[in-house]
Amino acid sequence: MYKVYVIKSVRRHNRYVGSTEDVEKRIAEHNAGKCRYTKGRLPWKLIHLESCHSRSEAMQKEKFLKSGQGRKWLDKILSNS
Repeated sequence: MYKVYVIKSVRRHNRYVGSTEDVEKRIAEHNAGKCRYTKGRLPWKLIHLESCHSRSEAMQKEKFLKSGQGRKWLDKILSNS
């Protein structure tokens, strides 16, 4: 099962949206500096996670969360938690 995740830089206000089958491993890679976009903004913490039935569904959700409308939706969800 694929998961769509959102992580936030602890030091800055940056967020990163991605998808993977192994969330723990992927976040460890981000925090180890193995990802180009996230390596300069360490450390990262998980702030949102969604399960998807397929890779294509996860990619669609990831694309939505990266859009302007998706960012607004995510801001609303995160402010309510």
